[in-house]
Amino acid sequence: MQPATNLARRLAAQAEAVCRHYLSAGHREGRYWLVGDVRNTPGRSMFVRLKGGDTGKGAAGKWTDAATGEHGDLLDVIRESCGLVDFKDVADEARTFLSMPHPEPDRPQGCERKSPAPSGSPEAARRLFAMAQPISGTLVTTYLRTRGITDLHGTGSLRFHPRCYYRPGEHSPTETWPAMIASVTDLDGRQTGAHRTWLAPDGSGKAPIETPRRAMGDLLGHAVRFGVAGEVMAAGEGIETMLSLRMALPTMPMAAALSAAHLPAILFPDTLRRLYIARDNDPAGDDAMATLIERANAAGIEAIAVSPTLGDFNEDLRLAGLDSLRATARVQIAPQDVARFMALAA
Repeated sequence: MQPATNLARRLAAQAEAVCRHYLSAGHREGRYWLVGDVRNTPGRSMFVRLKGGDTGKGAAGKWTDAATGEHGDLLDVIRESCGLVDFKDVADEARTFLSMPHPEPDRPQGCERKSPAPSGSPEAARRLFAMAQPISGTLVTTYLRTRGITDLHGTGSLRFHPRCYYRPGEHSPTETWPAMIASVTDLDGRQTGAHRTWLAPDGSGKAPIETPRRAMGDLLGHAVRFGVAGEVMAAGEGIETMLSLRMALPTMPMAAALSAAHLPAILFPDTLRRLYIARDNDPAGDDAMATLIERANAAGIEAIAVSPTLGDFNEDLRLAGLDSLRATARVQIAPQDVARFMALAA
């Protein structure tokens, strides 16, 4: 028997327990478990058969979403509800639930519905982002509020996953944490990567793990984008840094390159004429700024550094307040851009 088939049958024998654990937003009605969808959204359009034979249309563990036509087995439930991508990770999670031993990873295994994307690849990033949900009303908004960020218009590049897979090390047990998922895109809006920020269960901060931020996919030159760049845009390192500066300049297009190493390589739109560089107040930020200014000037783009009073613009926002941040930004940007991009903040 194939490993996937064996796991699916073992899960089906405990179908109700699987549903209660991974589809906790639903409930039992008769011989079925009802829930909104395979990603554990509240509702009634998806139904999982709790009793039935081992194989065939009426087998236990089989599910159908009447709203979308999606269907599958309980391995698919684990994959989608946990936000996993590779079949090995799905199988590990299933074995953990079933208290089965984990085999050594000596050969690749295929996924019944979709072949696994290479770990960390752009395709894996796209699948992860597709599994996540809009941030409105989620722990992402709670987390950002703790950072002083309350204006979240135009943040479609951010999503929330309630149980995003995390592995501390290659041989460490798997964990799941809620996470903010950011889409990394190229200049044409195609997703090339994703960035994960794992969060505390109450959204009060980042998760208490060793590396609460990780990126995947093709990142060099690309960014997490807020707004569409025209003649003017701002670029910096972190997502929270750029969202903080955006509190002061709410209509200016902005891009987060995700690190000081990636910021100097960010690609310029053909329309760009003036670039604001939101630097972090540290040696790595200084080096990134200098390299990016040199590249911009060589391309005929005016480059202007915008500096925080403290370590970065999120510190300025949280510790000094929005009025102080606006005053700091106002004196560093061109007068025509004050009128254009600070109008809503006046």
